[in-house]
Amino acid sequence: MKKISSFILIVLCLFMTACNKEVENNSNQEENKEPIVEQKKVSIIDLDSNTRPYAVVINNYPSAVKVQSGLDKAYVVYEFPIEGGMSRSLAFFKDIDDVKLGTIRSARHNYMDYVYEHDAIFVHFGGSAKAYEELRSSNIDHMDGNTTDSTPFWREQHEGLAYEHRVYTNLSKIIDYNTKTKKFRTTTDNKTPFKYSVDEIELNDREDSKVANSIDVYYSSSYYVNFKYNSETKRYERYFKKTPHTDYFTKKQFDCKNIIITLISWGYDTSHKDKAKNNYLDLNNTGTGEGYYITDGYAIPITWQKDTRSSKTIYRYKDGTELSINDGNTWVMIMSKTGKLNIE
Repeated sequence: MKKISSFILIVLCLFMTACNKEVENNSNQEENKEPIVEQKKVSIIDLDSNTRPYAVVINNYPSAVKVQSGLDKAYVVYEFPIEGGMSRSLAFFKDIDDVKLGTIRSARHNYMDYVYEHDAIFVHFGGSAKAYEELRSSNIDHMDGNTTDSTPFWREQHEGLAYEHRVYTNLSKIIDYNTKTKKFRTTTDNKTPFKYSVDEIELNDREDSKVANSIDVYYSSSYYVNFKYNSETKRYERYFKKTPHTDYFTKKQFDCKNIIITLISWGYDTSHKDKAKNNYLDLNNTGTGEGYYITDGYAIPITWQKDTRSSKTIYRYKDGTELSINDGNTWVMIMSKTGKLNIE
């Protein structure tokens, strides 16, 4: 009996020893396991998403600027010179809905160059004769609220504002209209033309950088926009002719993380004129040119290259390296290379 008890005791001891070693081994494995580091991702857009963006023409007529809405939700806004010494914007939205947008305005043919870059669905309200000619001959998917696609658009009753400057839409209405009526392709293999950096880019370390706390972009002597750097938010607050440029409905001032100045020249489309008898501009935005990249209170000179109207614009540092920009929304200011530009 004593022998059996001794045997059982030995077995138990061996079992306990084995268990202790197993626990010790598991503990060592846990200690030696490398911590899981979450990979940093760009937040302004989902770079892994294959959703097609929407490109919406936004009215910058002086009396309409005060009733604009939704520009703060765009990942990029291109601002173009147009006839009459003014500008007009093309705002891009991706993987977002329920954004009230306005006021919506007419297309110009050069806008399509950037619609191609993003493989976007083009949203506008009317257009120049040349824009319509190119839309008929191109493969650009578009919605024109002034002709066959009025359903997702409406007019607000802004007192004292001309009828043509009151048109709005909502991205949710645009998306729904596409789903039910237009049935345009909603996915794309196209990638954004911008190279975003997940780590903060600080231009002050570069020899070719200059302080950029205030930027003035003139489209004419009487029409200009301003950006003022806010060092607390590390963003640029936008002004129209030195007046805060705010969303009409939210009252929030528009701002951005990045500004890209694209310096170009232009000619005129002499075959067509607008209602005021002005010739439409024909922007020379293919080929190569110069400009500036501005972020976090500094600016550096850059170059741009766009080989064809449908190809992506490649932005580079002066040494030829492709430009990386900070994670955040971007305003691309396309302006005359002989125009007035203040960076201070």
